[in-house]
Amino acid sequence: MMKKADSAHPAPITVPVRQAEQATGSPAQQGFRQAILDVENLRERLRDLRAEQAEARRRYWQQVGPAATAVVAARHALYAPLEEALLLSYFSRLEEQQITAVILGNARNLEERFGEDEAAIIGKYAPVSHRSTAKSATSAAGNSASESDSRYVPDPTLPPHEQAAAAARARRKTKAQRQQDAAAQAAQADQKQLESNTKTIYRQLARTHHPDLERDPEKQADKTAQMQRITEAYEADDLYTLLQLLAESGPADAAADDVLARYTRALLQQQIQLKQEMNELKYGPNGFITASGKKQELELRQLKRDLRAEAEYVQHIGRLVSEADGLREVLRQLAAEGMDSI
Repeated sequence: MMKKADSAHPAPITVPVRQAEQATGSPAQQGFRQAILDVENLRERLRDLRAEQAEARRRYWQQVGPAATAVVAARHALYAPLEEALLLSYFSRLEEQQITAVILGNARNLEERFGEDEAAIIGKYAPVSHRSTAKSATSAAGNSASESDSRYVPDPTLPPHEQAAAAARARRKTKAQRQQDAAAQAAQADQKQLESNTKTIYRQLARTHHPDLERDPEKQADKTAQMQRITEAYEADDLYTLLQLLAESGPADAAADDVLARYTRALLQQQIQLKQEMNELKYGPNGFITASGKKQELELRQLKRDLRAEAEYVQHIGRLVSEADGLREVLRQLAAEGMDSI
């Protein structure tokens, strides 16, 4: 007999959640298993976040990319008439200084907002004191700058402007950021050293599970099967399986616990790095809002309108500055508004 609709209860909805194993073994074994579980969960969340960010980035550049490209092209087109004006004897020294400021402002705008590499223009027109300061800072950074550049690997899935912006940010890393990177690299080196040490884990397991050390026939058969798993993992250089076997080993062993404690510390460091990477994806300069709500759509539309208006305005300025009188009028307007760049 069917229940009445008003008395029927919906079936409970269950969502599969990965849970930690039952706490067994020594504290070191439990801590290692939990650390492995936490790392796996963080990696899964990071994969999902990367997929969401990639889709958000694709939608963003599909809508905004053409408008941004138009602005960049319009601003690049300003260089030729402005540099040509500096070669004429038509303008006063003060006006030439204004023109130089406009060139520099345009270059910095392109670099900071769109990631364009304008180092040549800035180096050409920046004041001598700024050039010498920049040169000394570059030489002081020395290998650090080259290391930053060598660490940056372009992502071919990103649009050209975003690739350029990421490269520019890598070049502009602060001293504190470089120190953080160095510390992270040192931690990664320690972790790699641990990961390459399969022989130590194998010997540790062999001392516990070697069948020749067991006299009871039934236990000897169990240890023979276990030793076969250990040997196969060692021959395959499968550190993960070896560590899992070590964490599943029977009675607590001080030497085994010490090994597991070392690897647990490495896994905890890996968790920190994974969380930092997730925060960088969410909140860093390359982060993208993954929601697709109405507010975001409105913001994207407004951004496109602003970029289109900027491109039209810069193109208009470009037509004006192509003539000497027009450029002089633009310089007057900028001075009247207390501005030194477009």
